[in-house]
Amino acid sequence: MKRSYHERAKAFFINMGRRSWLLKGPAIIGLAVCMLLHRVFEYFRRGTKRFASAAFILLCFMVGNSFAYPVFQEESGFVSGNEKDQEVAVVADSDITLADEQEVAYEDLEILEDEDVLEGCGDAEFHGMENVDKYSLDEILNMDYQDEQTGGNIEDDAEADEKDIEAAEDIEFSADDWKLVLINKQHPIPDEYTFPFGVIKTIKGDMQCDERVIEELLAMMQAARNDGVNLEICSPYRDLSYQEFLFNRKIKAYMKKGMSYIEAYALTSQAVTVPGASEHQIGLAFDFLSDTYITLDEGFADTSAGIWLEEHCHEYGFILRYPKGKEYITSIEFEPWHFRYVGKEAATIIMEQELCLEEFWDKYL
Repeated sequence: MKRSYHERAKAFFINMGRRSWLLKGPAIIGLAVCMLLHRVFEYFRRGTKRFASAAFILLCFMVGNSFAYPVFQEESGFVSGNEKDQEVAVVADSDITLADEQEVAYEDLEILEDEDVLEGCGDAEFHGMENVDKYSLDEILNMDYQDEQTGGNIEDDAEADEKDIEAAEDIEFSADDWKLVLINKQHPIPDEYTFPFGVIKTIKGDMQCDERVIEELLAMMQAARNDGVNLEICSPYRDLSYQEFLFNRKIKAYMKKGMSYIEAYALTSQAVTVPGASEHQIGLAFDFLSDTYITLDEGFADTSAGIWLEEHCHEYGFILRYPKGKEYITSIEFEPWHFRYVGKEAATIIMEQELCLEEFWDKYL
């Protein structure tokens, strides 16, 4: 019986190794190579159907996807070539112009304040949205403001409100309490949320907020003035239209500095609350300045007004809403001018324990 090539090669190397011990090494290597080539050959010979099926599937895949290649879409307005050439061709046939790419130096970028984007604003849609004047206590008192519920003046209210606050462990708080409603990026204003509008008459016009905080608000401003600090309110209630206007205007300002929309949105949301998630829209938040410091920036924290507010705001039910060091929780940068009404009991706990409202919720509600 005629032997196969594999068997003959195998016998050759075996006989070569038997002839001399010097030839054993080369014989073993030759035998190993021979066996390897034989097994590879047999694998492909016996797997013909398997490889034919794989080749057929690959062919179908290539044919099916080839119709998505740009060369087949010339009649649809696309041309063959690389993506850059396609973009240039499309832009050339339209009125669209691509903005020049700019590298933004974030370390040197100045955070825009509200005044930066509203200064010189002449947009027609802005008029009537917000009275950007600052309201001082003198301008309110000159209108002979009287509390509608008690009929008393501010000085009497401030004296009547001086009382001890119960210990934190003896106080029960409710998540349904309007004073403690949590509004932030994760908890936007509920669609059904309503509150009683309060209007404070001033020389410059009407100032709006939740009417339930007016008594404590004016009492706090009066107490500050008694201590030689003249507070001014520059941002009480804001409606949704104004919040959207301010937010979008700041995004555009950052984009003009070379940012993408996503980058501008992320940076804007650190300083301006996302529309629909602002405490100004529920009338419980106020931005304060003083007659000696009129800029909304971190420098306000070191002024007599900023120090007085942080030390005494809880006595009237207010808290520093976005304290320093809590940015990772509130998602808002430090704002020493932004104060929120939560009621005296909660405010005392929050300020004494150096909490933010989110931490208070996790701990007490």
